[in-house]
Amino acid sequence: MTTTQDIFGVHGDALRLRSQRLTLLASNIANAATPNYKARDIDFTQALTKAQDGMALDAAAEDAMGYRIPMEGSMDGNTVELGTEQTMFAENAVRYRTTLSFLEGRIGTLMTAIRGE
Repeated sequence: MTTTQDIFGVHGDALRLRSQRLTLLASNIANAATPNYKARDIDFTQALTKAQDGMALDAAAEDAMGYRIPMEGSMDGNTVELGTEQTMFAENAVRYRTTLSFLEGRIGTLMTAIRGE
C-alpha cells in the first residue's frame, strides 16, 4: 500500500510543521503586549528529524518546542521581541510557500502520470 510518505516524502511533514510554527509565531506576535507572556518557538530541524525517526508529528513538534530567550528583559515579564518574531514569521512563511510549491509540482506530475499524458 502506498502512503503519503511514499508519495510526498519529507515535504508533507515539513509543510505541517511549518504551518504549526506559523501559528505559534503568530500567537507570539499577537501577545506582544500581554504581561508575562512567554514567547515560544519550534526547533523545526529537531521536530522534523524526530518525525522522520517515527515519532508522531504533533508529538515531535511538542517535543521540539521551547521558550525563546529574549535579548533584553521587559518590565512586565513579556519575552516577545516583536522584530525577532516578525522576522521569524516572514522567514518561515517563505519556507512554507516554497514547500507548498514543491508539493504542488509533485501533485501536478502525479496527475499527468495518472492521465497518461
